[in-house]
Amino acid sequence: MKTRIVQNEPDGRAAADQSATESGPVDDQAGSSSPTGWTRFRGFVRRYELVIFFALSYLIAWSTLPFGSFLAFSPLFSALIVVAIAEGWRGLAQLGRRLIRWRVNWIWYAAAIGLPLLVHAVAVGLNMAAGAPAPSLAQFQPWYAVLMVFGLSMVNPLEGPLGEEPAWRGFAQPRLQSKWSPLASAALLAALITCWHLPLVFMPQFDLGFPDIGSTVLVTFWYAWLFNRTGGSVLFPLIAHVTEGCVNHQLFWPAGPYADRQVWMWFIAWALLVVALLIFDRKSWRTAPESAIDRVPGRIA
Repeated sequence: MKTRIVQNEPDGRAAADQSATESGPVDDQAGSSSPTGWTRFRGFVRRYELVIFFALSYLIAWSTLPFGSFLAFSPLFSALIVVAIAEGWRGLAQLGRRLIRWRVNWIWYAAAIGLPLLVHAVAVGLNMAAGAPAPSLAQFQPWYAVLMVFGLSMVNPLEGPLGEEPAWRGFAQPRLQSKWSPLASAALLAALITCWHLPLVFMPQFDLGFPDIGSTVLVTFWYAWLFNRTGGSVLFPLIAHVTEGCVNHQLFWPAGPYADRQVWMWFIAWALLVVALLIFDRKSWRTAPESAIDRVPGRIA
C-alpha cells in the first residue's frame, strides 16, 4: 500500500491547498475560502423559497391590475424561477416528475373527473329542489367540443389549471408539509391562494362574489387531499381543476334569481364534499405520505 505524505511548507501553502479542495476556491485577498455572491444569493433563496415564491406570485399576477388584467400563470412562473435558482436542474426535474406521475390506481382518475362533476350535479339538484327549472340540454356543448377544451386546458400554461397546479400543489404544498400536517398546510395554502384571487372580485369581467371566494377555500382542501392521496402527483389535481372549469354552472339559467342561487348551491356542494373528506378520511389530514413531502436542506421558510 502506498502512502502519500504531504509536507507543510513554512508559509502554510499546503494547508491552504487542502482547504481549497474541501471547501471551494480560496479568496486571494483574504487568504481563506469564502462563498461567491451567486452562492450566497442561491443560499438566501433556498432558505426563504416559500416566502419568495408567494411574493413573486402576488407581484406578477397583480402587476397588470391597473390595465384590467390578471396574470393567472404567475404561480407557475414564480415556482420555476425559485426552483431554478435554489435547486437548479435537480429541483426542476423533481417538479416535472410530479407533473407526469401517472402510475396510480385507476380509481383516482375516476375521482379526479367524477367528483368535480358530482359537485356540479349536486349544486344543480339543490337549485332545482329550491324551485329552479331543469337546465336545457341544448345549453351543453357537443362532446367533441368539451374534449377539445379539456385537452387545451391541460397543456396551456397561460390558463388557471396549468398555471396554478404545478406551483400550488407541486411546489408549495410538499414544502409546507415538511413542517406542518396536511390539514394545517392546506389551511395556510387556502388562505394564501384565496387572497391571491381577491382582485378578481373587483374586476367586472369576472363577476365574482363571496360564494366564489368561499369555494376557492374549499377546493384547495379538495386538491390538497387528492395530491396526497395520489402520492404527490400534480397530474390529478390538474385533471380535477380542468374538469371543474369545463362546466360553467352559471350559464344553466339566465341572469336572475336562479342563476344567483346556483352560485350559492355550488358553494354548498363543495362544502359537503370537503366536510365528508375531513370526517371520513381523518388519518390523511394528520400525516402526509413521504412522496408528497419535499425536504430542502437549508430551508427556513
